[in-house]
Amino acid sequence: MVKVRQDQPIRDDGSVDLDLWLEHLQDLTEIPDVEEIRRACVMAKQAQDNPEETDDVWTDSNQSSFRTGLEMAQILADLHQDQETLIAAILYRAVRERKLPIERVRKQFSKDIAQLIMGVLQMAAIGSRKNPRIDDSVLGSETTQMDNIRKMLVAMIDDVRVALIKIAERTCAIRAVKDGSRRKRYLVAREVFDIYAPLAHRLGIGHIKWELEDLSFRYLKPNDYKHIAKLLDEKRLDRQSYIDQVVQRLEEELARVDIEGEVNGRAKHIYSIWRKMQRKNIEFSQVYDVRAVRILVPHSRDCYAVLGIVHGLWRNIPHEFDDYVASPKPNGYRSLHTAVFGPEGKVLEIQIRTFDMHEEAELGVCAHHLYKGTDTKSKSDAYEDKIAWLRQVLEWHDDLGESEGFGDMLRGDVAQDRLYIFTPDGHVIDMPKGATPVDFAYRVHTEIGHRCRGAKINGRIVPLNRRLQTGDQVEIMTGNEERPRRDWLNTNLGFVTTARARAKVAHWFKLQAKEQNADAGRGIIVKEFKRLAIDLDELDFDKISAEVNYKTIEDMYAALGAGDLRLSQIINAAQRQVLQEPEEQLDLEFQSSGSSAESKAEGVRIRGVGNLLTTMAACCKPVLGDPIAGYITQGRGISVHREDCINMIQLQEKEPERVIEVDWGEAGETTYPVDIYIEAFDRSGLLRDVMLVMAAEDLNIIAAHSLSDKNENIARLTLTVEISSLDLLGRIMDKINQVPNVMEVHRQRSGVSL
Repeated sequence: MVKVRQDQPIRDDGSVDLDLWLEHLQDLTEIPDVEEIRRACVMAKQAQDNPEETDDVWTDSNQSSFRTGLEMAQILADLHQDQETLIAAILYRAVRERKLPIERVRKQFSKDIAQLIMGVLQMAAIGSRKNPRIDDSVLGSETTQMDNIRKMLVAMIDDVRVALIKIAERTCAIRAVKDGSRRKRYLVAREVFDIYAPLAHRLGIGHIKWELEDLSFRYLKPNDYKHIAKLLDEKRLDRQSYIDQVVQRLEEELARVDIEGEVNGRAKHIYSIWRKMQRKNIEFSQVYDVRAVRILVPHSRDCYAVLGIVHGLWRNIPHEFDDYVASPKPNGYRSLHTAVFGPEGKVLEIQIRTFDMHEEAELGVCAHHLYKGTDTKSKSDAYEDKIAWLRQVLEWHDDLGESEGFGDMLRGDVAQDRLYIFTPDGHVIDMPKGATPVDFAYRVHTEIGHRCRGAKINGRIVPLNRRLQTGDQVEIMTGNEERPRRDWLNTNLGFVTTARARAKVAHWFKLQAKEQNADAGRGIIVKEFKRLAIDLDELDFDKISAEVNYKTIEDMYAALGAGDLRLSQIINAAQRQVLQEPEEQLDLEFQSSGSSAESKAEGVRIRGVGNLLTTMAACCKPVLGDPIAGYITQGRGISVHREDCINMIQLQEKEPERVIEVDWGEAGETTYPVDIYIEAFDRSGLLRDVMLVMAAEDLNIIAAHSLSDKNENIARLTLTVEISSLDLLGRIMDKINQVPNVMEVHRQRSGVSL
């Protein structure tokens, strides 16, 4: 649920009662010098009433910069931040809106406070390009978005308080944006949801993350938000009565075994309910943790003792138990989660953790009080791991330079779940989900990656594209020479999945001679196009090289060999050229498939409804990208509605058997029947494994022919598959080639293997 905003104490004349506000602040955190906080408040109030610069003042709301500063300080005091952080928060908006010069802050307070404010100003550009109304005197010289992201990360590494202040500021912004325009609400919510809620999660600040997610969800998907809020409100009284009964029973059981714990009901946040419904494709009634209880105990051993009590009272639900105490989440979160059939047979979620675990879950890195430049001597491994991760992001950026999208890499590696992998000597290294032994080798050291020749997982030799799992112990087998393999850069083969490893491999090949890279690139193209059954003589490679932004064919070959250009880009350019030429000339046998189960509605292709007539419902008028569902009408084919259309919701209740799943296809998408020839050493399950590859890519197989030669123990398969592009065809053949025992895969023409 969205957190209720705490306003400042207001006098009858509408002004803030500063004395009462300071008393409240001291209740939240320890303040060594209250008068210094008061001076900051007075300075912010004066800047609000009499700004030193009034021309071209930039603001993003009609809210007072003074009142916003107080609200930010309250949020940070609740996170137990130090006095410098609170002062920087109080003054930040006045500086940002150019009502207060940063030099005045530096003179009247300290250099450290001014640096905190400047760090937050630099971080403000992470979500979008620089606002043209911000003067360069505040933010410094003109920079690209990539440079601003680097500044943000450097600021966070130097002092994580910068990130906390920015998160507090964005929390205030999204709280206040309800009075703004619809566009303003959407833009702020989009930025908060994409950047600051994940950042709060990464830093482990649970209650801030939940508030940001709920508020941004409220503006990004208002209909879904209101629907779930209504369902929660309708059941609130019954649910509270039930929770009170459970809490009383658990308190009695804790007292019986002399465990001094706390038991309370836990509110389920609206966004987390919606996300679970979407992820698991379930209804609201199937969300198990709408009814939830949290138990806090003194020691870790008490967690497991209480877990035994809970499972003794009520039957647990299989596969709904998670032990984040033994295996913490990547952001340091620790707790036991279980779901049981509670009183009256109702599903109940229970979280069990220690008081210290709860503090860390709520405050994250703020609970450690470890900041660069402070006098605090205590250290936290979890905190240091988070800072080390940010340093890795900067290192990846240095490796990639300008050649790849740093924003895409950052989102890709940050958003994924983390794996925890053991080195041979027992050290733990975290990796992105989907990482391979090659990724691990480059994560350990660049030289280890370059010399990687094989890998052992848990003592057994495995392929280098094997996906790692949490708990694996990985040993890299190395050669004497640094010699990465070029096929590591082939994304279809899956040897490298992390941006760091890909950058290291590409950089190694960039250092090789251009002639060597050109020869390698030419060989890659000849091999791939022969496998795709495309005659190189029929293609104009001058046009293809120009389309992929290289002046000459040799430059294109060298770029491909060095890893700067991906083979899929050349294949896509070739296909576009093919589709512009007469089919008789190139003899590609690409005939548009008539069996594709797709239909059109108002010029948009929709999959999943066969050749039935399709119309867009007039009640909700769905457009491309909307979540949709289909209803089988009588005599009018399929009527397509938005999923949240009230008519569709009623139809799902009354006639669910006539509601079918549909989704948007790409406009103008066409599929082609292609024959794929496969030759392999015969074995049991070979055809099944090949079909699994097809199923994983959601491909339609029109025909299949299999013949086994018992004398030579060779199996020959010919599959006719509907393919939409040459790039997809190449990817499918690469994956089939990874199936054990497969010796050869290529495209076949006219029923004769090439």
